[in-house]
Amino acid sequence: MSKKNKKYMKEAKAEESKEMNEAQKAQEAQETNETIEPVSEESEQPEENVEENASSQADEVATEEEKLLTALSEAEAKYNELHDKYLRQMAEFENYRKRTLKEKSELVLNGSAHLMTAVLPVLDDMDRALEAMSKTDDADSCRQGFELIANKFRSTLEQNGLREIEAKGEPFDTDYHEAIAMVPASNEMPKGQVIDCVQKGYKLNDRVIRHSKVVVAN
Repeated sequence: MSKKNKKYMKEAKAEESKEMNEAQKAQEAQETNETIEPVSEESEQPEENVEENASSQADEVATEEEKLLTALSEAEAKYNELHDKYLRQMAEFENYRKRTLKEKSELVLNGSAHLMTAVLPVLDDMDRALEAMSKTDDADSCRQGFELIANKFRSTLEQNGLREIEAKGEPFDTDYHEAIAMVPASNEMPKGQVIDCVQKGYKLNDRVIRHSKVVVAN
């Protein structure tokens, strides 16, 4: 083989090797593009999911905000209702308190009106007795008239709940008696017994309004 032919064959092999390298590079490039394209598609998918998730979260936040606003509106309405009810009850209670105080004051001032009305006939009898006494010198008649008036007065008081406290000869009782003096006890008057009553005591409907002032054997 001549040197010329050898050179030609060498150049042909080099050309063929170059073409094969270019074809291999083109194939590798194509494979690389095919591999990259799916990655590109997959990379776009998460962006869409992020947008959808963001939109979904925004809807959830809006829904939660609407729920909170609704709950707040209901709470305000309930508060206004309770506040109005409280104000009405306070006004009613204040009116009741004022009315009660007024009734109590009137009771204190006019509570004895019934008793005074019952005593008026006795007062009339006393006026008539005084008038009759001015026209007579009969002391016995005056005394009898006064006794009648006193008995009527006592009966009127008893009808209104007044009772005299028994004292003389009774055992000394601090609930009803007030000792103002002590005397030595004897066989007739044993120790702790009331000997004498200096001032009568009275009960009004079983409530002591004045203790009997007594002398007690000691």
